[in-house]
Amino acid sequence: MIHQREQWGSRLGLILAVAGNAIGLGNFLRFPVQAADNGGGAFMIPYMLSFILLGIPLIWVEWALGRYGGERGHGTAIAVFDLIWKNRIGKYIGILGALIPLVVVVYYTYIEAWTLIYSFYHLIDSVPHPTNISSVSEYLKPYSQFLFGIIGANNESKIFFSVPITTYIFFLITLFLNFYILYRGISAGIEKVAKIAMPLIFIMAIILMIRVFTLTAPDGSNRNFLDGLGFLWNPDLSALAEAKVWIAAAGQIFFTLSIGFGAILTYASYLKPKSDVVLNGLASASVNEFAEVILGGSIAITASVIFFGVAGTQFIASKGAFDLGFIALPAIFANTIYGNFFGFLWFLLLFFAGITSSVALAQPVIAFLEDELDFSREKAVFYTGIFLFVSAHLPIFLKGFLDELDFWIGTFSLVIFALLEAITFVWLLGKDEVLRKTEGMPILQRLIVYIKETPKYAWEELNRYAEIKVPKVFYYILAYISPTFLIFLLAWWSFTELPSKIVPDSINGWLARGFILVVIVIGVILVNKASNRKKYI
Repeated sequence: MIHQREQWGSRLGLILAVAGNAIGLGNFLRFPVQAADNGGGAFMIPYMLSFILLGIPLIWVEWALGRYGGERGHGTAIAVFDLIWKNRIGKYIGILGALIPLVVVVYYTYIEAWTLIYSFYHLIDSVPHPTNISSVSEYLKPYSQFLFGIIGANNESKIFFSVPITTYIFFLITLFLNFYILYRGISAGIEKVAKIAMPLIFIMAIILMIRVFTLTAPDGSNRNFLDGLGFLWNPDLSALAEAKVWIAAAGQIFFTLSIGFGAILTYASYLKPKSDVVLNGLASASVNEFAEVILGGSIAITASVIFFGVAGTQFIASKGAFDLGFIALPAIFANTIYGNFFGFLWFLLLFFAGITSSVALAQPVIAFLEDELDFSREKAVFYTGIFLFVSAHLPIFLKGFLDELDFWIGTFSLVIFALLEAITFVWLLGKDEVLRKTEGMPILQRLIVYIKETPKYAWEELNRYAEIKVPKVFYYILAYISPTFLIFLLAWWSFTELPSKIVPDSINGWLARGFILVVIVIGVILVNKASNRKKYI
């Protein structure tokens, strides 16, 4: 018997919540860095192609899988994979769909707390003030030291951070807010916050964009906002010959749309009966892209180009994912009229973007505990909260722990799981029917028919209740191009990134891997417990 599950209160709330899941720190922090570090306009060409060939199809895959599971009383990849694979392996493969978001939120919530701290410090005017030093690195030095002070990185230890008590208090506040929202539930909690936070994000972003467009270069040059927009939108076509630009663009699509996290699948499982997934998925992806490309790119990149020039911006971006947002922008705002106010808005915007994503990342494991182990909402949120509170102390206090988790879970595993989702939806959903129809055929003929006919079942499932007609070209993109693209992306990262990551830089790297292993073991134990309860097929 399928138990009663929560549902989204309105279509607008659903779209805003899913868009809020995607519109996170990556839109305003990671995207500008990736674009600046990979040629600006040259980056945007493979980025847009990746959006069409990877982003849109995989968004639809997660939405369709989520609706498929929700109609059968399940809201995680664990159960959905078990329903479709119809063997003992599927549910264990599906653990990735709960493991990835759970581990990511362990460190994501802490980074989210940084934005709240920065917002508070700008409000009380406790941020560094600009100097007259002309060198970019020297000008930014007080602001990088300020960041190091907040996270406790300005000590001599190679193992531990010396985290200030203020930072820890803001982490506790952030964690409490996240779990209060989750405790309230899908409609009264997540959806209600999305309806408030998403409009505020856009309002604050537009105010900041207008302010950035009125900035002038501090060195007296004629650089203005057109130079920043020109860097972002005028491509140097010669840069397209560099494979790293294409890989970076495809990787950013995963982060910006939350592909491979499993959160969209869970959100889609709470759809009302006969809900469209094509238009809803496209609408949420479009809102996200507007926030990232139009707003995120126009604020950070444009401001940096005006102040530091293109070369200076690329230098800052090359230093890391946080340098533009946490170091360069505070330095820029500090050199403008009402700089503290705009700094406050910038980091408050980041906080709202972060919290709408972090609650989404925590929801899959909560859904698993509710759907498969019959936990109440309150009990599921309580146990998830205890786990995250304890686990978050590892990236908070251990140097290199966050980076190790982010590579293996927040980067590499996303591609693996997205590929598994695509295979499950396109190539396994209709396998039983196709195999039944081809029974008795020669093996080669049976294989040809399987390759030709199986994707039709996924296409039919995707278009069920669709309010718009999906162009037929996406049938071939979904069935053949997207999986091939993912395999190539996975192979490239395996050859270029994995060799340098085989041996961690410190003992904390090994501890991070041990932590991941422990979470996997716990996941297997819980899945076995759910299976013994015969909650699956």
